[in-house]
Amino acid sequence: MLSTSKKLKMGGQAVIEGVMMRSEDNWAVAVRTPKGEIVVKRESWRSIGKRFRILDLPVLRGAIILVETLILGVKALSFSAEAAAEKQACKENGSGEKENPADSEKKGFWWTLSLVSTVFFSLLLGLALFFYLPLLATEMLGISSPFWFNVVDGSLRIAVFLVYLFFISMWKEIRRVFEYHGAEHLTIAAFEARKELNWENIKHHSRFHPRCGTSFVFVLLILSIFVFMFFGKPADWGERFLRMLIIPIIGGISYEFIKLSGRFPDNIITRIVVAPGLWLQKITTRPPDERQVEVAVAALKSTINTDSFPLEESLAATAHDG
Repeated sequence: MLSTSKKLKMGGQAVIEGVMMRSEDNWAVAVRTPKGEIVVKRESWRSIGKRFRILDLPVLRGAIILVETLILGVKALSFSAEAAAEKQACKENGSGEKENPADSEKKGFWWTLSLVSTVFFSLLLGLALFFYLPLLATEMLGISSPFWFNVVDGSLRIAVFLVYLFFISMWKEIRRVFEYHGAEHLTIAAFEARKELNWENIKHHSRFHPRCGTSFVFVLLILSIFVFMFFGKPADWGERFLRMLIIPIIGGISYEFIKLSGRFPDNIITRIVVAPGLWLQKITTRPPDERQVEVAVAALKSTINTDSFPLEESLAATAHDG
């Protein structure tokens, strides 16, 4: 067992041949390279909601965390893509000479611009695929009743999401990511149970977790049906645009539901709310092997203070700072 009474919140995400883990103060991504080594990138991180208390209010904090999670996810994916292909950035160029500081600063600018553009494009794509296209399809059906309009609109959103998950799960590379997703869940579950992080302990835990992003998205889609009921049937472009602006608020409400499910896991209401998301995790997570769990453990260890959280080294990885 972990010899501490302190409870540390931990979240994560699967990436290409690796896992990203996030605590309240740090985030780290660990990736298995083609040579079999585990490389780790670790950075300090603190939510803007923790720095500005007004942004940590219920609902608002969920919208903030949603954007921050997307930003960290893009950073982690960028690193994992480079590490998995063994094209990691380093301080020296191929000739062994120090990189020009001006060139480094220029690269940093373009990388930041690329990150912002990717996050913005991802948000637009998500809104278009899961919200705007179902809305247009519902309008084409000519439904006059505001109630049934929103029921059909919401049902189409859920259908699009399920079809999307089904098709990407057939992609071999995505199935591999889903295995790392399972490794992330198992490792966090063992950590939250205060178990030493070795394969024998971790492999017995469930790969389904109520705070998973899959559960969050599904709760958001369900809640959007009820929230949009208050706005009736959109009659023009302005009312359609208003719906898009409300989505971050729905995301904030969804976050509070997921947060409550973590605090009251045995409550019948929270169990009903998160149950569909847990069922969907049968698609978005797959049983990992020991080497994949090893990567998840390396990422988790890098996010915490090991003096406060002594972890067994039986899964010690060949890790290098990224």
